[in-house]
Amino acid sequence: MAVAEITVVPSGVGPSVSDYVARAIRVISSHADVRYQLTPMGTVVEGELDSILDVVRDVHNCAFDGHVCRVLTLVKIDERRDKELTMEGKLRAVHSKLPEPADEVTDVLRNM
Repeated sequence: MAVAEITVVPSGVGPSVSDYVARAIRVISSHADVRYQLTPMGTVVEGELDSILDVVRDVHNCAFDGHVCRVLTLVKIDERRDKELTMEGKLRAVHSKLPEPADEVTDVLRNM
């Protein structure tokens, strides 16, 4: 299992890319074999590495349209082979080291 963060930047579309983000989320959600969490700066996906790489390819390609002819895609991959790795587990590991649970972290964990 792996966790990856994907950020896609279409070139030449102006300061707002929310339409492209929405398009990417629709593509990601069509992949039933991955879980995802939209964040303000990218999207985190969880699944088998091959499935994640399929998502990255599809999201990268979906940014190209009649207006976009250049796309920059950034990917960070965290994969462990010694134990299960999940988005929730990564958050819980940090949360367990905080002196008091932060309401925001607790809310994120509840919503996963």
